[in-house]
Amino acid sequence: MTRFLSHSLQAPEPFFRMGIQRLESASGHPSADIRISTEVARSSRLKIQQLGLDPDDTTPRELYHALQRRVGEDDARLNRTLRTRAATHVSAEADVVSGMVHALRELPDSRRCYALKGSVLKSLIKQQPPKKAMKQLGYRSLASFLKHESPVTILTAAWLCEGASWQSKLLNQYSHLQSSDFESRSIAIVQPSSKKWQILAKKTVDEKHHNLISFKELGAIVMLPLSSDAPAGTTTVSLSLALHELNEIRATSTFLKLCQVRPDFGDLVKKVSTNQPELSSQLLDKPVPWNLIQRYYARLTHHSDEQVFEPHLQLDDMAWHPIEKTLSAIEPSFEFWHNSAHLGVLHQDKPVSFNIVDSALNYCNQLSFDKRLTGYFQTSLWHELLLRYLQHDSVEQTVIKELQPEYATEMVRA
Repeated sequence: MTRFLSHSLQAPEPFFRMGIQRLESASGHPSADIRISTEVARSSRLKIQQLGLDPDDTTPRELYHALQRRVGEDDARLNRTLRTRAATHVSAEADVVSGMVHALRELPDSRRCYALKGSVLKSLIKQQPPKKAMKQLGYRSLASFLKHESPVTILTAAWLCEGASWQSKLLNQYSHLQSSDFESRSIAIVQPSSKKWQILAKKTVDEKHHNLISFKELGAIVMLPLSSDAPAGTTTVSLSLALHELNEIRATSTFLKLCQVRPDFGDLVKKVSTNQPELSSQLLDKPVPWNLIQRYYARLTHHSDEQVFEPHLQLDDMAWHPIEKTLSAIEPSFEFWHNSAHLGVLHQDKPVSFNIVDSALNYCNQLSFDKRLTGYFQTSLWHELLLRYLQHDSVEQTVIKELQPEYATEMVRA
């Protein structure tokens, strides 16, 4: 195992080393840990060259500031592109968030999901009226609220205005849901625009410093307006996180479809609505995030056993789209960030991240070199390492056999 992986991931030892040894043994000792460390180092050098720097004469601090300049330039271009989209396709105001919503809705990527029916959500809301949300948006009766607002905006307003107690009670109702309460439909990209909503949105964005709300169980992303004085980099952060949430919705969707015959389906809905789906694996000695399995099968153009998840899922359901590639489909200058999500350069046991989300967050928040964020890089690197081991049939089959009893408890009866 390499020092680069251990320190970049800030992994607890000796457990990380022991986990890698198990994976190496199960896959026939391919030295995947050494291979990926070498590939990251080589690819990072190429990225440094693309920035116009000398890989042999660039300090980590200089690299960090070069990445900050690059993301700032790309963010400015993205702003112009999205405002042009908004002015051309939405309204003459050329609002950047309207441009984001239009861009997300027009993506050619798969946007189908398995989500809670709107009528079912409204039935749950009737049992627990969100009185603060109704008052904030100017509704005097629950019937009027349910009639004039969509299921997505109803849940959004309630989530923003009601307290933790109300949210907990709603989630408890999820435990009684059944697969018949779900349907296949397009992911909703919603932008509330009424005057009352503008007031609520401004208050929310000012307090929480972000404009994105995602409901995985409802298959919906809500984009709130950004203030005119939002810091540079906000557009890239907002759109990148929206693309991240699209992937999370897809992964949650396939997980719930796979588990639809389980007797505890409602409890799973409750769990995954606030946390990412996970499954246990003795081989990895820690929970496996379902989005890792999704990413693995999304990479396959063919598979020797395409019935691995049937009858509830096919490989076509396992869609996963890298954020930086989708960004470049909207604004071509982001092509620089292709295949960089798991790249980094280690400096005194802490990496400098090439991940676009880390870079945009660092830029938006004007973080110094010493306070730089690396979380998205670390997750991407860890997942990339595990994906390399899953490529070996022995590891894949072991993990799948471990997962099947969890998601297929009732499949024999189905």
